[in-house]
Amino acid sequence: MNKPERIDKTDATDQVMHAIGERARAAAHVLALAPTQAKNAALSAAADALRKSTPEILSANARDVAAAKEAGRPDAFVDRLLLDGARVAAIAKGLEEIAELPDPVGTILAEWTRPNGLKFQRVRVPLGVIGIIYESRPNVTADAGALALKAGNAAILRGGSESHNSAQAIHACLIEGLKAVKLPEAAIQLVPTTDRAAVGHMLAGLDGAIDVIVPRGGKSLVERVQKEARVPVFAHLEGICHTYVDRDADLAMAVSVTLNAKMRRPGICGATETLLVDKGAPANVLPALVKALLDAGCEVRGDEAAQAADTRVKPATEADWATEYLDTIISMKVIDGVQGAIEHITKYGTQHTDAIITANAKTAEHFLAAVDSAIVLHNASTQFADGAEFGFGAEIGIATGKLHARGPVGVEQLTSFKYLVHGAGQIRPK
Repeated sequence: MNKPERIDKTDATDQVMHAIGERARAAAHVLALAPTQAKNAALSAAADALRKSTPEILSANARDVAAAKEAGRPDAFVDRLLLDGARVAAIAKGLEEIAELPDPVGTILAEWTRPNGLKFQRVRVPLGVIGIIYESRPNVTADAGALALKAGNAAILRGGSESHNSAQAIHACLIEGLKAVKLPEAAIQLVPTTDRAAVGHMLAGLDGAIDVIVPRGGKSLVERVQKEARVPVFAHLEGICHTYVDRDADLAMAVSVTLNAKMRRPGICGATETLLVDKGAPANVLPALVKALLDAGCEVRGDEAAQAADTRVKPATEADWATEYLDTIISMKVIDGVQGAIEHITKYGTQHTDAIITANAKTAEHFLAAVDSAIVLHNASTQFADGAEFGFGAEIGIATGKLHARGPVGVEQLTSFKYLVHGAGQIRPK
């Protein structure tokens, strides 16, 4: 007996995603010319809507949280998903902070005049349509939509199924902001379906509608995006971040910075995963660092020197140097000076964020120049790998690639440029 032809949600998803792409492309043309005042007013109105809609947002979020708990999701996952009044207020404030940022669109990056009288200008312009694929954090709906809008781009948001109700409630507030100033509602679209086929359509570029994809989530999501995307991607796969304590480091600073770099929020991509200590450091440095971490509740996996400093240190394996724990675990190794640190980071790092603690300016300069990561710090915690800490207002993600955006991706990184050439009838000679 022949089975009937299967008609499922994927067929409907094809149509939905195609229409979303067409609307986004049309909206992008409008946004590219939208005045700064209109974009800022839309963000301010959206912030007001968020505050007024807090009860509805929390109710939607409660449904998502209940479903996550019922599904047995870990506590850390539930915490990322959870909203309360303070977190909604912070999301609203974030929109207002983005509104206060300088508008990058139209900025003249360079200008010059050639001997033939032609005047050249390199000017910032929006990228066009940005696809953002993210998982459990509801705030990304607001942050990503707002950053894209500020930079004159249309955004297509595809949140995870686990935060779908929360994302819809927040997205409704963004739409209120757009409507208040008569900007196209399609400027910020939320994919309405949880069908996984929608992600595939976005990675294929929606028939040329999407100009860039930004994944925001776990390693499996980013791996899929980087493997399957047919459009440029702003992303990082892993954040194996290092802190190197040099022989000339101040011990109190080294302890304080290391504890913050690992323990402030162990689950973020800017958390230090490996601590490198100069074998030329004073004898009290290594035991002090090990003790501080262990006493703070961090598991330490170390080489022989680290194990000798404290019997509580567990032996590190080769795999530990290449592991992003995202947990209260750190690997520790004693190395031969700044060059040893650079060589270790070159071998095991992911070009995300790495730091040196030293009072020696010359050593710091060498480290900053030689470590080929998107963010390199001197005497500061790796947890500063965050767009807000850079003064970007917020970030749509952190990129470790070398083309276009690198490091925190804020409003400026969501623009490209074009050349404007002014002449007075010049023609090229034969």
